[in-house]
Amino acid sequence: MVQGVGFRYFAQDAAEKLRVSGFVRNLRDGRVEVYVMATPQQHAEFRAMLECGPCFSSVSEVHEEPASPDPQYEGGFVINPSA
Repeated sequence: MVQGVGFRYFAQDAAEKLRVSGFVRNLRDGRVEVYVMATPQQHAEFRAMLECGPCFSSVSEVHEEPASPDPQYEGGFVINPSA
């Protein structure tokens, strides 16, 4: 559950620092979905940042699923509307 901690903006900032592409969005059930295209090293660093989360947040779990590269997200990281 994510509420009022700026997690999407935190994820976007982390992605921009690491120069990875993808998106972040809130899900209706309170979770956050993050899709990222990155090198293995970038991915590991990004995951570690997400596991820590922004100040005043408490991340209980980061679940991963494999996904195919999506060309529409090449070259940037965006905050998508909630799903």
